[in-house]
This record gives sequence, C-alpha cells and structure tokens, in this order.
Amino acid sequence: MPRLVPVEGRKLIKILCNDFGFMAVRQKGSHVTLTNGKVHVTVPTKEIRVGLLGVILSDCEISREEFLVRL
Repeated sequence: MPRLVPVEGRKLIKILCNDFGFMAVRQKGSHVTLTNGKVHVTVPTKEIRVGLLGVILSDCEISREEFLVRL
C-alpha cells in the first residue's frame, strides 16, 4: 500500500474539485467546506499532515491509490 505524504490544503482542494467532482460551498477563515452533493468535508488551507489527509480521503470515499495517482 503506497504511503501518503503531507500536502498543502490548496492543492488538496484543487484535486478534490477538479478530479473528484467536489465544489466549494463556503470558506470561513482558513477552512474551506466542499461538497459533492452527498458528502460535506472541511479542508484547512494550511499543510495537511498524513493523519488528517487519511481521514479526509476516507470521508470522501477516495482510496489512497486513487488520490496518489492524481498527486
């Protein structure tokens, strides 16, 4: 199983929006709320470490392999 690496929040938001069909609903401070119609997830714009990244991906129902291909 490939290992996740820390990623910038802005980069994660771009990947989720462009490749996985999410869209930004709102931003409050340094956090952006995204949705794809059935799942809502809040992503900070700062650096996201591996633990939080794994939680965000599982909430979005995205596998590590799918994400790492687009990284």
